[in-house]
Amino acid sequence: MKREMSVAGSFYPARSSEIEKYFDHFTKLYDKKLQLPQIYSRAIIVPHAGYIYSGYTANVAYRILQQNKLHTLVIIGPSHRVGFHGASLCEFESYATPFGDLPSSKELAFELKQNFSLHCLQEAHHEHSTEVQFPFIKYYMEDVKILEIVYGQIDPKEISKIIDFVLEKDHTGIIISTDLSHFHTLQEANKLDSICADALKTLDIQELYQGCEACGKTGVEAIMLSAKAKGLHIELLDYRTSADTTQDNQSVVGYLSACFTGF
Repeated sequence: MKREMSVAGSFYPARSSEIEKYFDHFTKLYDKKLQLPQIYSRAIIVPHAGYIYSGYTANVAYRILQQNKLHTLVIIGPSHRVGFHGASLCEFESYATPFGDLPSSKELAFELKQNFSLHCLQEAHHEHSTEVQFPFIKYYMEDVKILEIVYGQIDPKEISKIIDFVLEKDHTGIIISTDLSHFHTLQEANKLDSICADALKTLDIQELYQGCEACGKTGVEAIMLSAKAKGLHIELLDYRTSADTTQDNQSVVGYLSACFTGF
């Protein structure tokens, strides 16, 4: 059973050549201003909006991840379309992308099912928060295997336990998917999103709940818990809003990318 594409042609182009144009553009824009840091990281936070809005922000993080010799990635994102309790992991054989299929890590899927309460709710996997990550992964890390975990209502501590288990394995990484505030003015979005960023910088979970509106806040809290337990540090990579693309300052969505270091 293959995990087919469900948002190709909407959140990202359905043709690989068009996606590649996006990635080349994002890279050139970044490299004109900054030098990409050499960072060893096995865990990143990335946004999941349409590439035209948040692709630049995500692209920075994937270029960082590309520098490391990772064999397996677990993508963890919130369910936007299906309400349910717990987290879903379906044992797909592969994951379709416009660049070709990404193979599944069957061995890790078996281990996670054996150790955690992960059921398979197939309808939850028609999910953009995770799927928009797949083309980035295939383009930048062609030989990597992946797993997709989509969560509903769940204690962040349960997700953190899964993250800890994954990060104990060599050459295995975590991708946490989230956008930030939604549909505020630019000024209000910047204010709310700064709460998220400040909480991440200090790994302060209490501050995360002082106004951060990240739709994937459960996953963010989970990786913060794991980072604190493992003594990891965070590097904020990029922040912007949809206003950078649309010039609409009245109804804005915020995006952030970050990576964890100290492994």
